[in-house]
Amino acid sequence: MNKIAIAANGLAPPVGPFSPAIRSDPLIYFSGQIALDNAGKLVAGDAAKQAEQIFSNIRILLEAARRSFADVVRVGVYLTDMKDFAGVNDVYAKHFTAPFPARTTIGVASLPLGASVEIDCVVQA
Repeated sequence: MNKIAIAANGLAPPVGPFSPAIRSDPLIYFSGQIALDNAGKLVAGDAAKQAEQIFSNIRILLEAARRSFADVVRVGVYLTDMKDFAGVNDVYAKHFTAPFPARTTIGVASLPLGASVEIDCVVQA
């Protein structure tokens, strides 16, 4: 198996021992992203505001992998409060067009650094 780590300038380094993304043809697996700015600070605001930062970070990783949101085939969304679903869904809808990626949304007790939302994805290589 061939694994190639993908990183991007302009993103904060991971908060643990993991790669932001790994390419293992025919797919690229993006680690869960929380709303870190490029200085590594969690963006203040509600889950929708955090989702905007997350999708900005995902876009940077997609560009580093020479891919776009059109290449995303699966998304995982993790929320600390399911009441935030509608706001995060509105942000999500701005980034995808039909056919939409498969998606799972899961309510969780907590996320790293006190984030309200975390998003991971799988991308066609």
